[in-house]
Amino acid sequence: MTESGEHLAVLRRLAGAKRPGGDTDVGLFLLGHPGLDGALGGGFARGRMHELFAGEVDDAGGVAGFGAMLALRAQAETPGSAVLWLRTDDAERRSGRFHGPGFAELGGDPDTVLLATAPDPVTLLRCAADAARCAGLGAVVVEGWGRFPALDLTASRRLTLAAEKSGATVLMLRIVAGPGPGAAETRWAVRSAASSALEANAPGPAVLDIELLRRRAGPSGMRWHVEWDRDRCAFREPALSGAVLPFHSNGSAEDPGAGALRSTA
Repeated sequence: MTESGEHLAVLRRLAGAKRPGGDTDVGLFLLGHPGLDGALGGGFARGRMHELFAGEVDDAGGVAGFGAMLALRAQAETPGSAVLWLRTDDAERRSGRFHGPGFAELGGDPDTVLLATAPDPVTLLRCAADAARCAGLGAVVVEGWGRFPALDLTASRRLTLAAEKSGATVLMLRIVAGPGPGAAETRWAVRSAASSALEANAPGPAVLDIELLRRRAGPSGMRWHVEWDRDRCAFREPALSGAVLPFHSNGSAEDPGAGALRSTA
């Protein structure tokens, strides 16, 4: 993993930070969207690992945006915390460099984001497990492309246990990939969606099509259109939609092929 001496010093400080309430104080944080929060039993699980999937290259930006938005929600629950964004060298070549102004446009502070790259998936997961033990991190975003054999059930459990102990939320971005065996608290399929234009045809707030593929503690198979409110740093229903749609095992009522992502190995 490559990182500056300044970032190393920050990580050492974060590793020694203590979270109020001790190791078991993980709980939930609100996403701001009533349908989402209700379906998740009152909010998004903090101090757990969550997997976010983009089945197509065109949705890579959408899944990265969803990861950044969730990281901002997690960070808001832990004032003074940082976000660590880890990725492989291959992911950086494919996705491009982290765009600070874009993160600021979502309502975040780029100065609170630590960036690091790893040469391969195995090193990435080792770094992610170490980072997940840092109680001073609000979120650890881990970005990888394609099949990820190193992320087996053992590696997934290791990340989950580290997150549970520290309270840091781990967001695993899986781009052009499908679910396999793992210990994630939730799994999501993320697709980009059209936003409503503002005055003078200016781009509107970011809108995503998200599907809850799996939730360990409750039902899944629901899908929403959600809009990001940068002023509140929270999700809301878009102006024209936002309804929850129940899914059948072979896909959605709108898109019979939507179940394909679920079955991809």
